[in-house]
Amino acid sequence: MVFSFIVIPLLVAAIMPLLGKISKKLIPDVLTNAALAFLLLNSILLIKPIFNQGSIIQNISWMGEKVNLQIALDSFNLFMLFTISLVSLAISLFSIDYLEHYGHKANFYALLLVMIAGMNGLVLVPDLFSIYLFLEVAAVASYALVAFGLGYDELEASFKYLMLSAVASAFALLSITIIFGMTSSLNFQDVARGLQDLSARYVIGVCLAFFIMGFGLKAALVPFHAWLPDAHPSAPAPISAMLSGLLIKVSGVYALFRIIYSVIGMTPVMSQVLMALGTISMVVAAFLALGQKDIKRMLAYSSISQVGYIVLGLAIGTPLGIAGGLFHLFNHAVAKGLLFLNSGSIQHITGTRNLEELGGLGKRVPLTAGTNLVGSLSIAGVPPLAGFWSKLVIIMALIQAKQMGYALIAILASILTLWYYLLIQRRAFFGQMNEKWSHIKEAPFWMSAANVILALICILVGIFFTPVFKTWISPAAEALARGVQQVMMWGI
Repeated sequence: MVFSFIVIPLLVAAIMPLLGKISKKLIPDVLTNAALAFLLLNSILLIKPIFNQGSIIQNISWMGEKVNLQIALDSFNLFMLFTISLVSLAISLFSIDYLEHYGHKANFYALLLVMIAGMNGLVLVPDLFSIYLFLEVAAVASYALVAFGLGYDELEASFKYLMLSAVASAFALLSITIIFGMTSSLNFQDVARGLQDLSARYVIGVCLAFFIMGFGLKAALVPFHAWLPDAHPSAPAPISAMLSGLLIKVSGVYALFRIIYSVIGMTPVMSQVLMALGTISMVVAAFLALGQKDIKRMLAYSSISQVGYIVLGLAIGTPLGIAGGLFHLFNHAVAKGLLFLNSGSIQHITGTRNLEELGGLGKRVPLTAGTNLVGSLSIAGVPPLAGFWSKLVIIMALIQAKQMGYALIAILASILTLWYYLLIQRRAFFGQMNEKWSHIKEAPFWMSAANVILALICILVGIFFTPVFKTWISPAAEALARGVQQVMMWGI
């Protein structure tokens, strides 16, 4: 049941190009969305077993013999699987109509499913080399998807992304190699136990530095962010939503903090380093977003800023801080996915993403304007939307930890965020309408439906904050906060 998160996307991806020869639209659309809907349902059905058992450990077998591939599921990575499945399904629904002008739907869906399988595998595996393996599976698919349009900008952005991502992977692999040399193991449990028995503080510090550089580049933290503002605007809108909403969090934030908490252990010095990196990203990227004219480029810088919030929360090291970071990870995945899809709707409707050419679109496309406003206000932290609560929890955790300076910066950065999102809303949807947009109409059904679904999630999670936080976010945060002790409970 748990292996299905890896196996089903890979199987469907494998047969997708062949099915594309039979049917260019209907079968690829139906099969991809059915597969992702099944994964979402599966993630919901696993809540009860995880609640009862605490964790699930499975070994893959072939012809009755065990294969050396294990997966471990606890509240933390189940939370990640649910987030991946939910946002991926909305993006896939959006793609039904969006891909009509691209063509090659089967190839697109095959690559998308490989990326999802890579992210799911990365979340589930309990050893360092498998993290690297699935990291590369997701990355290779993402390189191709960024360049899917085959235009000059797409190919240039994909090549830049590839080069910098290869550097990031090299840093992570080098650190994994050093750890293997010290502990003779790659399994989380054995490595955690081995590092506790060793007196190699400086070597472990070097490994942590390599992990921060590698996964920090994957997460696009400042100063490792150069690839993201090019890759996001160049990619098709659904892939921009995947990159920003999911991939940078799974291959960057999840991988980094899973290793730090569950294998090495968080230290006060590491906490301060990561809090500083998160804060720098939060502020610098917010100022960079203010000067952008391209909607997707502004959203790309916003992603860097919001990842800073997530890292700041997770780095505090307290249960409340971790809960706030994870909650903001989910809220940003939903809201930023929504905003990138909305940018695709705007480009589909008008043929441009340049804010200086837009204006007054809300009079002709009120649904797109409304969903964009919901996503913008949620990320900016306006009550009662979901993003307000996650930012509030992070700020409360900072105050609780007596980090008043960081709390003040987080509040000011949130005001900056509201500023540039209101700029998008005013320049694109309000004000005097450009005459050439007088005959436009709303985006096609599935594009609009996906946007409405994500906007409703932003609203409903905000309204039902208390039950969502207690039953979904807190168990995930507790599993991560237990750190090495949680891994030792897996019983591998």
